[in-house]
Amino acid sequence: MSGTTNDNALGTFLRDRRMRLDPATFGFQPGRRRTPGLRREEVAQRANISPTWYTWLEQGRGGTPSSHVLDRIAAGLMLTEPERDHLHVLAFGHPPEPHYRPHDGITPRLQRVLDAMPFSPAIIRTATWDVVAWNKAAAIILTDYARLPPDRRNILRMIFSDERVRAAQDDWRNVARYVVGAFRADAARAGAGMEIRQLVDELSASSPEFKAMWDDNEIAGAREGIKRLHHPHLGSIELEFSSFAVEGRPDLNMMVYNPANAAIMARFRALIADPSV
Repeated sequence: MSGTTNDNALGTFLRDRRMRLDPATFGFQPGRRRTPGLRREEVAQRANISPTWYTWLEQGRGGTPSSHVLDRIAAGLMLTEPERDHLHVLAFGHPPEPHYRPHDGITPRLQRVLDAMPFSPAIIRTATWDVVAWNKAAAIILTDYARLPPDRRNILRMIFSDERVRAAQDDWRNVARYVVGAFRADAARAGAGMEIRQLVDELSASSPEFKAMWDDNEIAGAREGIKRLHHPHLGSIELEFSSFAVEGRPDLNMMVYNPANAAIMARFRALIADPSV
């Protein structure tokens, strides 16, 4: 591999990011430098790798680093999550293997997206199916998550441990089976195997139905469909649901529910607009 920009995209990307960093930010003496940014040996020091090997890597003659070393370099260069992913694509031709890193909460901008759908219940859930955000319609039509402690906002706990949620499902068994299969797929995709272990053990001990469904090893991949509920104010209602990935947040997923017909939408609007609700 030559050291040209066209043939050495990985080295070019590393050099570009290195030159954007302020040495003083990392405790290095600015001094007289021929080029802006960190020196190669300073990046190597931050990544705990050989300066010679890092220099060769930038020059396109260091061979392909391991994923672990590449992550150390990404941390040393203070790369963002998308930049780290791009680094792996340049080195290996694919994004890094998923490793679940949960984040607390969502941005105000994402909450405003939820709030902009006044008559469509919408929630944000994590890869481990914890609900971390919702809009007013979701609180009225689905569940008022604000009334629940954070550790009880997990959809699996609600499906298998909350009799009110169970009774609201038109076909609880099929709903529960879908949720278990989709939960398994989402956790595996996000690399959250260790994070779900405690929840799986807890539900397996408390719910024979969950244990049987979990042991079936089924996977659910449908990202849209129909949900039928028995609502205390609206009676039987039918909702269409769609699921969306949140760009830049592989740990999050948005689920949006819409009334399946105009009649249900009219009942939604009346209930949500009722100040006494």
